[in-house]
Amino acid sequence: MTSALPELVVFDLAGTTVRDGGEVPAALSAALASEGIVVDESVVRRLRGASKRQAVAELLPAEAGSAARAERIYATFRRNLLARYAEDGVAAIDGAAGCFAWLRARGIRVALNTGFDREITAAVLAALDWNRGTVEAVVCGDDVARSRPAPDLIFAAMERCEVTRVERVANVGDTVRDLEAARGAGVRWNVGVLSGAHDRATLARAPHTHLLASVAELPALFLG
Repeated sequence: MTSALPELVVFDLAGTTVRDGGEVPAALSAALASEGIVVDESVVRRLRGASKRQAVAELLPAEAGSAARAERIYATFRRNLLARYAEDGVAAIDGAAGCFAWLRARGIRVALNTGFDREITAAVLAALDWNRGTVEAVVCGDDVARSRPAPDLIFAAMERCEVTRVERVANVGDTVRDLEAARGAGVRWNVGVLSGAHDRATLARAPHTHLLASVAELPALFLG
């Protein structure tokens, strides 16, 4: 491996390596509506990249009983999302699996991190057949104390992959919070992709080193 290549690349799931057909915001909005809470689509979009528990908590008014209400909403969100994935299917972003293989063939470790909890993540990975040696580590929203934009997911991926130097780490995501987490971690490559939640103009205003159409362009970035 040359010094121009990272030791570890950390990828987000929905919108980055897994196709985003709007299932996540739709499931979240429906769960909130079940408790009489209606939020604008733009508000939900701004929370993309956060753990879904955190997103629910941020959208609830602070009042007595809000913790129990948040758990009910989150449980409904989980059921809604799993049902949508079961009905619509789960598909990888074009070129994602090839990108993983390209990196691993060069000795670069690959990790996934996500705001989903372990149950949802396991269902997504099983549907893609990515749960059998496709990546070195998977870190979920319920594995860390702080969700994005905190860098905890990235640090946990580094620990599990035994990579200690942030200057040898790349992070790839489709949301502002992904990019903010990467800045907080201090990684060398902070890559935004335009295949998911946020458009070029939105990601361009966030901290980043590169913006790509999708993960399919990542090998060319490292070779260039």
